[in-house]
Amino acid sequence: MQRTTVLVVGSGPAGASLARRLALAGVAVILVDRLASLSDAAFSSAALPLADFRRLNLPAEVIGSRWSCWQLLGPAQHWRSWSSPSCLGLVLDFASLRQWLADQVQQLGGHVLLGWTALGSTHLPDGSMRTSFRNAHGELIEIASEWVVDATGQSRALIGEPVIKADPMVSGVGLEWLLKVTDVQWQRWAGRLSFLLGSEVVPQGYGWVFPMQPGLLKIGVCRLRDSRRSQPSLSSLQSHLLELTGLKQVAVLDRHGGVIRSRVSRSDPHLRGRLIALGDAVSTANLLGGEGIRHAIDSAEVLADVLLELQGSASATAERAVQIQYKKYLRQKLGWRWKLSGRLGRRTWLGLKDECSDRRLEKWLTVLEKSSAEDLSALLFNYRFERFGLKALPYLLGLRR
Repeated sequence: MQRTTVLVVGSGPAGASLARRLALAGVAVILVDRLASLSDAAFSSAALPLADFRRLNLPAEVIGSRWSCWQLLGPAQHWRSWSSPSCLGLVLDFASLRQWLADQVQQLGGHVLLGWTALGSTHLPDGSMRTSFRNAHGELIEIASEWVVDATGQSRALIGEPVIKADPMVSGVGLEWLLKVTDVQWQRWAGRLSFLLGSEVVPQGYGWVFPMQPGLLKIGVCRLRDSRRSQPSLSSLQSHLLELTGLKQVAVLDRHGGVIRSRVSRSDPHLRGRLIALGDAVSTANLLGGEGIRHAIDSAEVLADVLLELQGSASATAERAVQIQYKKYLRQKLGWRWKLSGRLGRRTWLGLKDECSDRRLEKWLTVLEKSSAEDLSALLFNYRFERFGLKALPYLLGLRR
């Protein structure tokens, strides 16, 4: 049985960032992922503000493209755009980001195991943890560790998900295609983040077109699940989106999809003994803007600080400290606006279902027309609702139609 200090299960941005940070500090760490290749299932268009890219100290090799413009198609089938003379952010190549983080872990002395699915973790009498894994060939391995981190995202494969009636899980689904396009087609979407909104386009969700490297575009749809309503298939929504954007006849290089499951009040269990949940497993995703990489990496930084501070502490003392400090510091790091964004995200997307909601959305977009591209970034990435004044709040909150 292999042994390590910290075992991280899940090599997404949260898990790999944590493993990288711990390895940098000289902590023995093993990073395990069920994927045999980190280029598989790369479902994330990964738009990131420029300030966050710099703050997270990411390398140029993970950049797919740069953007300086927001472009929105509203329910009235009218395109609106907000441009900045300078770069506002980047679209990351998600597969490259995951691979770079994993490579960093190995270069810093950590170990990476791919193609192993976690089966479960148990507490041992000496206070450590034993986690078992199986690969595609049916082979089994066990790893003993002082801490186990569940960074498996929405599946919460190890920490589980207790029923919390006061804060039920909000679920969303999406699919995304990587397209090979001509230079003329690519230029039509280059340098901008494009979103398509309205109940006739994607009821209870939205569509998007993001530029990647020259000649490549990502196009996708996502929506929140609503058990009270019959919802069209994602494939039919994607087909409609391709028609609207004039991209129906282009070559498709890759098709992938994903699920997001998050609690609006973020009341997920953060720890059970020496098993700790991280990233989307504690609902860090931004439901309003539909992105989660920044918050995933931030949660990793918070947990790394806590674990490094507690090195050498007695088992019971360390567990109590993590239980208290991790959740507290994470809330402080992400801020009250992050929590509010979850409620607004649920209300906004579930409410986008009929002509009445379309009219409300068009009025909101009209309010936003006088805003700057920087203001839109502040709203969708940093939840700076007050920049739009009191007139916008009734539309954001669904109080005015």
